[in-house]
Amino acid sequence: MRLEHLEEEFGSQIAVTWKSYLLRPHPEPKSLDAFRRYTKSWLNPAGQPGAGRFTVWSTDEAPPSHSIPPNVAGKAAARQGAEAFKRFHHALLDAYFYANRNITETENLVRIAGEVDLDRDAFRIDLADPVLQESVVSDHKEALSVGVQGVPTVIVDQRWKIVGAQDLEIYRQVIGKRLRGELLA
Repeated sequence: MRLEHLEEEFGSQIAVTWKSYLLRPHPEPKSLDAFRRYTKSWLNPAGQPGAGRFTVWSTDEAPPSHSIPPNVAGKAAARQGAEAFKRFHHALLDAYFYANRNITETENLVRIAGEVDLDRDAFRIDLADPVLQESVVSDHKEALSVGVQGVPTVIVDQRWKIVGAQDLEIYRQVIGKRLRGELLA
């Protein structure tokens, strides 16, 4: 949400490129009770200004097992355009953090795509495209190679990392310094 706000604020002066980072690169099933306890940690970011919607996991739906399917889904949505990606990305985050849906399940991903008016048939085909999975893994390896250890991490000019969900003012300061040429050295 914050990055989109900054894109609107700074317009063509900045470009945001979304890349995959896999918090759980391999399937690791968790018990529903353990996952519910874990999701209590979501209440902290929920209280921050500009945060999305969060709730402690309250459905009986199994927790997501790993990060690859939702990351591939984001790339599948992006094939339908930047606005399609943006709509899907918002809906995906909301489905996971607020509606407590298992976003590793293909049918949930396709349902979310349909809810934001993506072409479901094209989306389903793209979900199965091995090129997208390879792209997700490549993004993840790139992130690891530059020292990314979690999300969100914003990298400015392939050199400076802003780690964690930061207040808009922090991003504005970095962008301002970059636009004035102060971060070039």
